[in-house]
Amino acid sequence: MNNTAGNPAKPNSLLNNVPAIVIVLLLVDSLHFVFARLLLPYLPPTVSSFYYMTVATIEIAVFAAVRGKIKWQIFRENARFFLIIGFLVATATAMSFAAVAYVDPGTASLIARMNTIFALGFSIFWLKERLRRGEQIGAVVAVIGVFIISFQPGTPGGLLRLGTVLVLSANFVYALHAAIVKRYGEEIEFTNFFLFRMTTSILFLLIFATVRGEMVWPRGPQVWWILLLAGTLNVTVSRTLYYLALRHFKLSVHTILLTLSPVVTILWSLALFGTRPSLQGLLGGLIVIVGVILVTTSRNGKLPSAV
Repeated sequence: MNNTAGNPAKPNSLLNNVPAIVIVLLLVDSLHFVFARLLLPYLPPTVSSFYYMTVATIEIAVFAAVRGKIKWQIFRENARFFLIIGFLVATATAMSFAAVAYVDPGTASLIARMNTIFALGFSIFWLKERLRRGEQIGAVVAVIGVFIISFQPGTPGGLLRLGTVLVLSANFVYALHAAIVKRYGEEIEFTNFFLFRMTTSILFLLIFATVRGEMVWPRGPQVWWILLLAGTLNVTVSRTLYYLALRHFKLSVHTILLTLSPVVTILWSLALFGTRPSLQGLLGGLIVIVGVILVTTSRNGKLPSAV
């Protein structure tokens, strides 16, 4: 994989406005499972994933084309890299969209905080880094929190566990993608990186939906409005901030800030669907967040470079 095509994106004024970054990132990052739930009555999860990411890809492609920034040479030189991360993102997105059929968005968002533990795992097994005591304790605490969420008496346990497995699997795959991007993709010019990452992702989502025999055309203006909002906010805006933060901010700060995302997701879920995590789900989620904070703060402001 060639990681020398183009230059890293330069910081812009938005990146210097820390309060704006925090507010916008938390608001849009919290919407992932909310949009997945909104689209569930209209389209199969893989199909809705394909359409909403296609909307975002068109927006990014138009932006890049108007500015004359599309460089196909970057894709040719890094084709294997883009195909790998495109496959991983498509897989993670399809699984996370499927999860909301079995678990409410708030609980799903709480479970998703395990991505920090997965990222730490990649640093250990890939970069051969050693766990500090605080990291060991934090990882164990976070895993305990997930088990508390998954095993709740009085709920359809099998379905809840399936939803938990889907969220955890999606986050494991997404953490792997983030590790690969951090390791091999930081030097690729940002606009083309984002465009080709999105293009390969929708290619694999189209393949997944077609193979499963689920490909259908969205019907009705309401679903198109949801797809437009989801693509714009949950991908174009959210992932732009995510990748810019991945390049320019200390990941410890970035990770700790995103532990607040489930709180916003629960508020969205309550307002839109009238649903919220059970008391046991909230307890388990809080334990996950405590574990994540223990992991990140134990590194004294330094997270592994592979996440």
